[in-house]
Amino acid sequence: MAFSAKIESSPIASINITPLVDVLLVLLIIFMISAQVVAHRNRVDLPVADHASRERPEPLRVTVDPDGMVFLNGTLVSDATLATQLDIAASAGQNDAARIPHVELHARDEASYDDVARVLALVKAHGVAGIDFASD
Repeated sequence: MAFSAKIESSPIASINITPLVDVLLVLLIIFMISAQVVAHRNRVDLPVADHASRERPEPLRVTVDPDGMVFLNGTLVSDATLATQLDIAASAGQNDAARIPHVELHARDEASYDDVARVLALVKAHGVAGIDFASD
């Protein structure tokens, strides 16, 4: 029995390019995803520091008691007096943007929702847009 061994000394002419294509496709996908992340920008509007912001007027401190009484800066006032004071503060803020008034509302623990809502509606009706809720 004779075995014939075929010995070829010539190089292999065909190259398997499937793994090369797989690697290139993976790299392409990675670059496509990372390009979107790098190109994405958020616009952030930062506040501008100026001297007018430091001269902000004192807030109008409005306190609502459990009995329904309203205090403006520690003084008992009626709804009509509060409305007049709010009109005065709002008119001062119309001419100067740095003097736009804001209200600091203190509602005591047992104050009813109706009284607080009445004061809020009064403040909003008289042109004061800045309302801060404060806790004691």
